[in-house]
Amino acid sequence: MTVAVAVIPFKPKNPKTRLSCVLDEQEREAFAESMLSDVVAAVRDADCQPVILGTELFDSELVQVTIQEKGLSDALNEYLACCVVGNVLIIMADIPLADQVSIQRVLATPKDMAIVPGRGGGTNVIYLKDPTKFRVDYYGGSYLKHMKIAQECGLSCEVIDSFRLHTDIDEKEDLVELLLHGTGKSRAFLAERGFAITTDKGRVGVERKR
Repeated sequence: MTVAVAVIPFKPKNPKTRLSCVLDEQEREAFAESMLSDVVAAVRDADCQPVILGTELFDSELVQVTIQEKGLSDALNEYLACCVVGNVLIIMADIPLADQVSIQRVLATPKDMAIVPGRGGGTNVIYLKDPTKFRVDYYGGSYLKHMKIAQECGLSCEVIDSFRLHTDIDEKEDLVELLLHGTGKSRAFLAERGFAITTDKGRVGVERKR
């Protein structure tokens, strides 16, 4: 089953500060847009219409909704309550390994909703068949909070184990997965700037060749 809207939260200015050790601010902004492009391509392949929920407008032809002095959870809850009719997919902008198959697997859930956990207790994807019956609460162990909210709202929920949707890019070490498994713009961005896989005593890492 497909959805009409895929909401993608996005921070265009000074994103991904934990990658400052390998990318300067301008590069991080370009890299974040590359990851966003990969996510947008994946949701479009899955027959969803992407809508960017951003902290400010940026140069893009995509439909954009700007957050003004609101946190992510408040902005999403307001948008879901006022602007969405029917099924909705909420997907983070920093999971560039997302693809058509992994997203369609989420959309095919027989339950009222589906969740894909992120690493460290976060939430990378939420699919809601009726967004008026749910509220989001991101940060601070959001996966457990979202599971509790689903129970409180009486919604059946499928937890989906997906490597491609589970792998978010926050730290230098995360770039390994993108270089190994990525095929889109964000992997090309890294390759063009000299990032490559390394092996040291059997461990796989990443380095940037200047």
